[in-house]
Amino acid sequence: MNTPGYLSRLGLPALLGAPASAEGLRALHAAHIEKVSYEALEIWLGRTTTVDPLESAERILRGRGGYCYHLNGAFSELLTALGYEVTRHVGGVQHRGGEPGVTGNHLVLTVRGLPSEANPGGAWLVDVGLGDALHEPLPLVVGDYRQGPFRYVLRPSQVAPGGWRLDHDPVGSFEGLDFGLEPARMSAFADMHRHLTTSPASGFVRVATVQRRDAYGMDVLRGLQLKRLGNGTQSVTLCTSRDYYAALADVFLLPLDDVSAEEKDRLWHKVRAAHESWSRGGSD
Repeated sequence: MNTPGYLSRLGLPALLGAPASAEGLRALHAAHIEKVSYEALEIWLGRTTTVDPLESAERILRGRGGYCYHLNGAFSELLTALGYEVTRHVGGVQHRGGEPGVTGNHLVLTVRGLPSEANPGGAWLVDVGLGDALHEPLPLVVGDYRQGPFRYVLRPSQVAPGGWRLDHDPVGSFEGLDFGLEPARMSAFADMHRHLTTSPASGFVRVATVQRRDAYGMDVLRGLQLKRLGNGTQSVTLCTSRDYYAALADVFLLPLDDVSAEEKDRLWHKVRAAHESWSRGGSD
């Protein structure tokens, strides 16, 4: 993996060769969240992806993002290359009203061996693949945490023995995340990745969603509806392809330099048709 290139993508080239530290982890996490958007536009472009972390890292280096398997997978490789003690875990994200469970629809990371004044045990929940959730790592300690305008609760899981439950802020896109502490290989996510990228029932297939978190709130693009959430909510509908691609570039840092003009035209028409169908009550 091109570790210097990855750090440059995050705006943190000075961390190359720096010792692993809680402060370094915080800086890496926040930069990744702010500069690498949560997106599954490859599905809408008709491009196949895998859960291979090195493939995901290469795509990130080309200026793109991904969803949980891609973002956390690539980030775990970067952290490992920088000397951090990283473990991957099988997780389950539950949407509102859903049944809690560890379904494998999410890849979770923990990092250990980094004690700090606020976290003497040195274990951290690390997750750059939740889209609209964490901005910085959370101490792997039961508690109530606030990051910017959003509140998170970390507590023992009721469905993963010995594991953890993250309760999302009420304004977030999902209700919570459960995960066990057993280490997982990336191959554990291959079948669910196939389902999430191909099934008509998948939210990624039904709605073209892009999200980016910063220290003060989050930006969410679902179809053609762009929202800013934080201290209040602002919303606008993008009516032209020019507006759509300007938002991707300016708000989500996705200029799509790897997408041809013909591909962009097809993508726009697909996203607009799906949005119009949703507006008429066809699908979410």
